[in-house]
Amino acid sequence: MRDSPLEAASVHIMNTSGVSMGTSPVKTMAQKSVIRAIRGNGKSFDLSGKAITSVPTSISEIQNLCVLRLQNNLIRALPEELTSLYNLTELHLSNNAFGEIPSVLGHIKWLKKLYMSGNRITALSPLVCAGLGNLVVLNLNHNKIQHLPPEIKSLAKLERLTMTDNKLEALPPEFGQLSNLIQLNLSRNHLSWLPGELYSCRELTRLYVARNQITVLPEGIRALAKLKTLDVAGNKLSMFPVEFHMLPLQELYCEGNQFVQQLPITSVQIKTVFSLKELAARLVLLEDRNKHSKVHRALPLYPCLEAILAGWGHCPLCLGPILNFWLECVHFLRVKKGMKMSVRTVPVRAVLCSYECFNREGHSFYGVSLHSDGLN
Repeated sequence: MRDSPLEAASVHIMNTSGVSMGTSPVKTMAQKSVIRAIRGNGKSFDLSGKAITSVPTSISEIQNLCVLRLQNNLIRALPEELTSLYNLTELHLSNNAFGEIPSVLGHIKWLKKLYMSGNRITALSPLVCAGLGNLVVLNLNHNKIQHLPPEIKSLAKLERLTMTDNKLEALPPEFGQLSNLIQLNLSRNHLSWLPGELYSCRELTRLYVARNQITVLPEGIRALAKLKTLDVAGNKLSMFPVEFHMLPLQELYCEGNQFVQQLPITSVQIKTVFSLKELAARLVLLEDRNKHSKVHRALPLYPCLEAILAGWGHCPLCLGPILNFWLECVHFLRVKKGMKMSVRTVPVRAVLCSYECFNREGHSFYGVSLHSDGLN
């Protein structure tokens, strides 16, 4: 006959003579706490700050357990028995001695919240990521993680990811597949750039990337139509990307960057020499605006041409189309009233179609540099 949960847990503490089998008072104390939890049929169990080095396997007998707190201990591994806790949705393992995320967690597929800050984790196992598809909150602050695997995309339900004070050098393009992400905190890492795919995280409302080495934010930031808070303080930004001012921001922190200065310069060049390819592209793009034109109707018949023209932009002054040749400019915009930030004016990148537009009077664009893709 199978022992009851209480009897099964008791085996770990007392032998048939009533003599303690524990190797230390700490272990015995932990086992007694488990027995009390089994007796109380609790949904939450706390062994935090008990200086334990291992997790009692008898915890698996707390059948209704939903929240398990094991933070502030000396734990290095987790027992396989945890996989039998079918109600476990929240696990606290912060400030222990883990060198990696335990593989057993990849089998607790129903886990929703995982806290592992303050450990010695250097990497995320692709297999563990693949098994945590129901995770909503992941906290990996204060570890030593340098890279994230492409399998990070498996965390499809993730809403909050915090990885401050790690050693991250880059984010994989697959990061953009975290379509439910609401809050992302990557402050105090070694990031020098962010992938454009990040803008596919359309639910993002709070983005923190302070104290990195980011030199430029990718274009297309306007896609983050729900972004309320942006923290890029302490990086190496010179300006913000095009259409940055269209974001619905309520908080912006950008002190400690290397923003360009508002210094007027005069252009010595008046005319712009375009390549034949650029001239043809602008003409096609201009004609494509007319929904009744032959060009607009014929363009879908040439998918290769559509692909070439897909990355076009427009001049903010004359609104004319631009493909591969433009003047790099900047304009300085005052932030919205009521926004929390330390400065009142921010530099935002702009591209003008030609020197003719740049040399017009009455606009507020400042020249930075000429950009061309070098195509004939």
